[in-house]
Amino acid sequence: MMPNENTSEKDILYIVIPAYNEEKNIKKCIEEWYPIVERYHGGNQSRLMVIDDGSKDSTYSLLCEYAKTHPLLLPVTKKNGGHGQTVIYGYEYAKDKADYIFQTDADGQTSSSEFIQFWNLRIKYDAILGCRKVRGDGLVRRFVQFMVCVLLFLIFGIKVKDANAPFRLMKTTIIKKYINKFPKDYNLPNIMLTTYFVYNQESVMFLPITFRNRQAGKNSIDIKKIFQIGQRAVSDFIRFRKEIG
Repeated sequence: MMPNENTSEKDILYIVIPAYNEEKNIKKCIEEWYPIVERYHGGNQSRLMVIDDGSKDSTYSLLCEYAKTHPLLLPVTKKNGGHGQTVIYGYEYAKDKADYIFQTDADGQTSSSEFIQFWNLRIKYDAILGCRKVRGDGLVRRFVQFMVCVLLFLIFGIKVKDANAPFRLMKTTIIKKYINKFPKDYNLPNIMLTTYFVYNQESVMFLPITFRNRQAGKNSIDIKKIFQIGQRAVSDFIRFRKEIG
């Protein structure tokens, strides 16, 4: 056991991973993250929850096949609704079953080796959020990340270096506090959760993480979709700011 690991068999962890057309990545995803729920098994109640968002390929059938030999793997499928809606679905599902929710993606851009430093801090903070200092997925996405942080400063008056990193460990108590602040089909839940956490001065820690290029397959969000999401985000942010008061 590593020093200061603070492992507790009573702490139930749900790793929530949305997946859309990830048949080329899903095996590596399970191999990477399944050992984490085995190690922090919460009395065998922890789960690696991979949510198939209506994939058109064999993502879900592969998940079901792996689940036969991986008892802590929880494959779920739903009608396609997009990444944000799928993340919310996972949070809603896990919030009454787990003590901690960790969210990442199935595309291999994050590394499970960095999970331990987040887990070691779980007692001290309500949320430990990843911060991508270097991104391996292109200049456009780095620019989008920068603009999101600028908008959050202008509209909410908060300073964050990364609002949307798919590498975040959160207590379910804080998820329950904010998950109903936006609609179930909202497309940027992690950004708004980060915003609520920081704006309301919750106990939050940002830690740098590695962020590689997608390991295989094609990203489902292109530049046109990013622009459309950005337009909607501005109006949503203004509306949420008015609701906060």
